[in-house]
Amino acid sequence: MKGDARDPKGLIRESFRIDGITASECRTIFLDWALGVPPGLDAKAEVQALLQQYSHEPADHPMMQTLQAALKDSGPARRRGGRAGRGL
Repeated sequence: MKGDARDPKGLIRESFRIDGITASECRTIFLDWALGVPPGLDAKAEVQALLQQYSHEPADHPMMQTLQAALKDSGPARRRGGRAGRGL
């Protein structure tokens, strides 16, 4: 089963077809999809396009929620190593 240019492996499409899929499974599938986004493409723009492509799917489906969460800004990365990370 091949997908389209945006979802070549059909990972996102198939996630909508799995009965009883969990949010955790959707996050794993999304990560696999995200790792396959070619360098140079804007991943957020690709996610927005996927949301439009699958807009007919229920809004409460775990993959829709995963795609929407992917567009949220996670904020700056924080250092957790060294002395401060060990609580000394």
